Amino acid sequence: MIEALEFEFIQNAILAGILVSFTAGVIGSLIVVNRMVFLAGGIAHTSYGGIGLAVYTGIPIFLGASMFAVAAALLIAMLTLKKRDRIDTFIGLIWAVGMAIGVIFIDLTPGYNVDLMSYLFGSILAVTREDLYFMSALLIIILFVILVWYRDILAVSYDSQYAGIQGVNIKFFYTLILVLSALTVVIAIKVVGLILVIAMLTIPVYIAEKISSSLLSMMFSSGIIATIFTLIGLYLSYSYDLTSGASIIMVSAISLGIFLLLYRR
Repeated sequence: MIEALEFEFIQNAILAGILVSFTAGVIGSLIVVNRMVFLAGGIAHTSYGGIGLAVYTGIPIFLGASMFAVAAALLIAMLTLKKRDRIDTFIGLIWAVGMAIGVIFIDLTPGYNVDLMSYLFGSILAVTREDLYFMSALLIIILFVILVWYRDILAVSYDSQYAGIQGVNIKFFYTLILVLSALTVVIAIKVVGLILVIAMLTIPVYIAEKISSSLLSMMFSSGIIATIFTLIGLYLSYSYDLTSGASIIMVSAISLGIFLLLYRR
């Protein structure tokens, strides 16, 4: 594996894995404490509509998926702000429609034979420098938001009614969490794909939650844990010629099983 580090695509993959892992750790923590786990899968599959639109129009895949995912997040925020108990219903609907739109756009694209596997299970080894710039910018934005509005986000996440009484703008922060979650899901698709994105956003967070005493420490711990899982998964993927996304998730799942056995004891 050491000799492989001289290749640019391996360097890009490692950097992407670290950036996405920390981003997923922070946003995954918010998704878990806000009970929005289904949201990650919903937006991931909805963003397939953006992938199809990008293929059809010729715009960058990241841009198309991001626009579609953010639009879906804003729509979900508008529909569920006062009816959060119905969020699963709306996400399920948007999930199906987004996937259908993506398939139709790809069908309408003449002479294009899209590699569905790269979107379903990730293609971290195909990460470009431009992708890394996007990932880095998103992580910086997320860290800035957390540092500036940590107390407000904490209040909205754990007790939105009390936060509203204290004058916190619940609508703004609820929507902000959804939009950042949507963008995180899009970059996570590059690493583990549509099918496996929920696991990347929740397994490290679940472990971190058990060993953390605050939301901030949970975010940091889950970022570290996710990074370890990603690097080990990449090593196994390269060594045994396996799909990188699936390798990362299997490492995460096995580690979770071992952790639960040790934690119960």
